Amino acid sequence: MNKIWLLVLVFFNSESFSFGNSVDVTTRPNVFNIGAIFSFNSTVGKVAKVAIEAAVDDVNSEPAVLKGTKLKLTMLDTNYSGLLGFVEALKLMENETLAIIGPQFSVTAHIVSHIANELHVPLLSFAATDPTLSSLQYPFFVSTTHSDLFQMAAIADIIEYYEWRNVIAIYVDDDHGRNGISVLGDKLAERRAKISYKAPMSPGASRSETTNVLVKVALMDSRILVLHTYADWGLEVLDVAENLGMLGSGYVWIVTDWLSTLLDTYSPLSSKAIASIQGVVTLRMHTPDSKLKTNLVSSWSNLTSRKASNGSFGLSTYGLYAYDTVWLLAHAIDKFFNQGGNISFSNDSRLTHLRGGKLHIDAMSIFNGGSLLLQSILEVNMTGVTGPFKFTSDGYLIHPAYQVINVDGNGYRRIGYWSNYSGLSIVPPEILYAKPPNNSSSTQQLYDVIWPGQTTKKPRGWVFPNNGRELRIGVPNRVVYREFVSLVEGPDTFRGYCIDVFIAALKFLPYAVPYKLIPFGDGHNNPEPSDLVRLVSVGVYDAAVGDIAIITNRTRVVDFTQPYIESGLVVVAPVKKQNSNAWAFLRPFTPMMWCITGIFFLLVGVIVWILEHRINDDFRGPPKRQIVTILWFIFSTLFFSHRERTRSTLGRLVLIIWLFIVLILTSSYTASLTSILTVEQLSSPIKGIESLISTGDPIGYQRGSFAENYLSEELSIPRSRLVPLNSADDYAKALKDGPKKGGVAAVIDERAYMELFLSTQCEFSIVGSDFSKMGWGFAFPRDSELAVDMSTAILKLSENGDLQRIHDKWLKGSACRSQGTKEDVDRLDLNSFWGLFVLCGFACLLALLVYLVQIVHQFARHIPDSEEFASSSGRSSWPARIQTFLSFVGEKEEVTKSRSKRKRMERAQKETQDL
Repeated sequence: MNKIWLLVLVFFNSESFSFGNSVDVTTRPNVFNIGAIFSFNSTVGKVAKVAIEAAVDDVNSEPAVLKGTKLKLTMLDTNYSGLLGFVEALKLMENETLAIIGPQFSVTAHIVSHIANELHVPLLSFAATDPTLSSLQYPFFVSTTHSDLFQMAAIADIIEYYEWRNVIAIYVDDDHGRNGISVLGDKLAERRAKISYKAPMSPGASRSETTNVLVKVALMDSRILVLHTYADWGLEVLDVAENLGMLGSGYVWIVTDWLSTLLDTYSPLSSKAIASIQGVVTLRMHTPDSKLKTNLVSSWSNLTSRKASNGSFGLSTYGLYAYDTVWLLAHAIDKFFNQGGNISFSNDSRLTHLRGGKLHIDAMSIFNGGSLLLQSILEVNMTGVTGPFKFTSDGYLIHPAYQVINVDGNGYRRIGYWSNYSGLSIVPPEILYAKPPNNSSSTQQLYDVIWPGQTTKKPRGWVFPNNGRELRIGVPNRVVYREFVSLVEGPDTFRGYCIDVFIAALKFLPYAVPYKLIPFGDGHNNPEPSDLVRLVSVGVYDAAVGDIAIITNRTRVVDFTQPYIESGLVVVAPVKKQNSNAWAFLRPFTPMMWCITGIFFLLVGVIVWILEHRINDDFRGPPKRQIVTILWFIFSTLFFSHRERTRSTLGRLVLIIWLFIVLILTSSYTASLTSILTVEQLSSPIKGIESLISTGDPIGYQRGSFAENYLSEELSIPRSRLVPLNSADDYAKALKDGPKKGGVAAVIDERAYMELFLSTQCEFSIVGSDFSKMGWGFAFPRDSELAVDMSTAILKLSENGDLQRIHDKWLKGSACRSQGTKEDVDRLDLNSFWGLFVLCGFACLLALLVYLVQIVHQFARHIPDSEEFASSSGRSSWPARIQTFLSFVGEKEEVTKSRSKRKRMERAQKETQDL
């Protein structure tokens, strides 16, 4: 490929070249030959010409840079011609040129770079920003300005900042335009946005051709327009757009840095040009303020008056980079010779077999030191008028940054900055370089923009296209549950709950939406909603309206609106009424609850008897009487009618806690029994999805529903257990037959369907709770702005009550709709009261421990009397003590105290007689 380009290009200038033999210069020459190729009269070129000449003069006036030698600059005008650019590049290489500044245009750079690769002559371009001019394919092409790779990243960040999703790209149809927009598409995709329409224009297109392209753009729905072209042609595009009304309210124009170049070069622009760029947002390469930059800017007027033949003009950022390019090359040449480089050229041995002929292909010379010079260029680290000037390992300049500019009135204002270090900010990037990088969305910031139409309100970014095309909306042609959506007589006329919600939501949109409802399905079987969603994703339909559940697999291919009805999967099973019987009074408590309650009744009775037995006559007497007393006392507390009075503090403590528990138990029992006797009770052997799975019985589902995949994939139910059913009648028959007669144990479907089904089927009921949560929504293609607006409209319907009124109109069922099984809900189990029983048990245990300590202490005071009693009776010590202790516990406290008192008096009298 490279040799073919050489053959073609040399052909165009074969009579002008005479390639000599190898030349070797081992010492520093007095003059270094460098070249420059660009269009002198272009907006960028006229500034670059003055800047390059000024830079050469400054370098030559600084003997320390090149050790006293001079740069000899040869500039050739390509005059916007790619052909002249090719030829003039070869002419420069004929004259032993060490490096070439340029080309200006990316199209020319692509071709000349092939020649530079072969002849090892570095190209240093200050204006060719095509991101595909990479150092991998073109190692001898060095971009001394920022690549469009970063400019497109900045534009993508601006679009993301304002939350737009669809962009129209208008661009010049050449390498510069196509490759730049291609990168923009990649950057937008990283941010979940996209280029919805590309509008290429041929280079140098006429005004009528430009008009035709923009008319097509105006018919699109997106109003976010990115214009990527050249400075000498961009104003004409905007002027045509202004005449077409495309610079009015609602439009957003983001143009690349060609506009800021125009503003810097020709400011102030004509009133006509100013009118065509009002509200436009553009970018300008950011160069930090410095003394070097200030000196160049202040001397610019003198430079243009001396060096420019076509009047004065401003200094653009491309002029700054052109100026630094010369200094970069000067430092690199010095480094080249410091590293032992020499200027030598040699013939290409691969071309020797082409010797002879008029083209003299074999005389093409290769710069032997080209690779070393290229390395020296990439290793330069200097500070120029554009700031720090250094290359990364990828061949890009460090710290790519742009100013974001908004045109307003007769001038423009800076609304922020962009850098690949910290994204969008209102702080200059050089300040942020000292801080850790932070590209989070919360830190992105720009000042307010005055958009086209002189408004500061952020444009929505799109309108419904006015191309006369109706939205093709797919609607499932259902054969069951037609209350949701159904096809009626007429030309594709639909009615139902979903249709009414859709039409009501459309009324809240700020624009008209022409649409056509198209039936999907054969009318004999329910269509697969997933198939309808897939057709939306591939563009067959523009939207889908109907009973479409929002599930994970579908959200991967389309965007859904806000759900307009909640509808999770539920289990419907046969139920039967629980009629009242003679033992209905036992149903409020579970058997375990009855047992525990009874045990605690007896336990508390025994505890109170122990605590009261020694001091309370009501708890004394024959054993039979005491047992009756215990039972009577404790069960009478159930009605707070106990007559026995408690005297001990511990007994009262236990009784108070027990009465509190009894109060709660009786209140709960009464409420539950009331519910059981007054509310119709339904029972089913199936309590929910877990018990249904454990039965192993067949399960019914609606044919075409996502429930089949959910049950088999998510719940691991074998497909052999799943029975597809087509209609509500099939549901009823399968449930009535049951598994033993070829039916099903239960049906699983979405709640919205089941509530409608149960409004006329009283013998079935929803058992358990929803085991999946989801809703229904309208489906639109990915990143559809209409989906966002429709979601907002649905929320408004919900807020003002219209959504509920539509629901009641279509789906309000009869009183037959069952409430679900209440057996397990109404019966009270131990889980509800175990805390109370633990409290009671703890109080009883604590009272017993305290009582035991007290009784042992009292018994110890009577040990001498007990020992005397034991010795007189002739019994052994320990059995006697135990028997004595039990007798002590059984005695009334007053008897014990009286006997102790009498014994003490007798001992005292005896001691007196002995004396």
